[in-house]
Amino acid sequence: MGALVGLGFGIGALLIWSAFFLPRRPKVTDQRGGRGEQLLARAGLGDVSPASLTALCVVLGVAAFVVVQAVSRAAPVALCFALMAGYLPVGVLKARVRKRQAEFAEVWPDAVDNLASGVRAGLSLPEAVASLATNGPEPLRPDFDQFALDYQVTGRFDESLERLKHRLADPVGDRVVEGLRIAREVGGGELGRLLRNLSGYLRDEARTRSELESRQAWTVNGARLAVAAPWVVLLFMSFQGDVIRRYASVGGALVLGVGGAVCVLAYTVMMRIGRLPVEQRILR
Repeated sequence: MGALVGLGFGIGALLIWSAFFLPRRPKVTDQRGGRGEQLLARAGLGDVSPASLTALCVVLGVAAFVVVQAVSRAAPVALCFALMAGYLPVGVLKARVRKRQAEFAEVWPDAVDNLASGVRAGLSLPEAVASLATNGPEPLRPDFDQFALDYQVTGRFDESLERLKHRLADPVGDRVVEGLRIAREVGGGELGRLLRNLSGYLRDEARTRSELESRQAWTVNGARLAVAAPWVVLLFMSFQGDVIRRYASVGGALVLGVGGAVCVLAYTVMMRIGRLPVEQRILR
């Protein structure tokens, strides 16, 4: 009996000592994910898995290869269109990301103004954020409605903000969320002024970017048309069996490979030269 008591006392003392003196290794969770996961999140499709996106790309690529191969009887031509079809979902997602980010950039100033008005009216910070689910701009309401539900269920403001930031997947949203988090932790005596300044800055930035994008739109559209035109002609040529079968040889495959590489390189260089600075998600 005495040995049992001594053993229990020793184990208890060891546990107490380990709780205070053993070094603790913080648990680090990386919510950034891979490139595919980030692309889906920024496109507003965070519920879709990267594996599903990959499977869709493979299915479209194989389907395009089979169809073009059946029409043209030229494997190099079918392979070119298979690669284009396989990249199509990624291209659509990137276009959706640009559209969504531009849409958010237009409405964030109004959302920040509503936050400032709520704080000035005496609402608590969580209540002001949750009110955007009904009073905020239409594109942001679903995400803030989910925030209101998370906060109502858990009562944890920081965790609800973290989920909101993950759903928005937007650089401006990251700044707003982190500003709200800091104001909650250290006291938001200057929160109203901070939100008003942020709203003015966002409006100026959106106006300047809109003017620049409208001026360079013809350049971007011209680059896309110049790249797409040869491949549209090649697609129409696929219905002419005697002509398209010339590309089934080694020389034809080499011509297609060099042409595709030149098109990709020229388009990439053109878009990189005319690309406007894109704000990165630093505060993920």
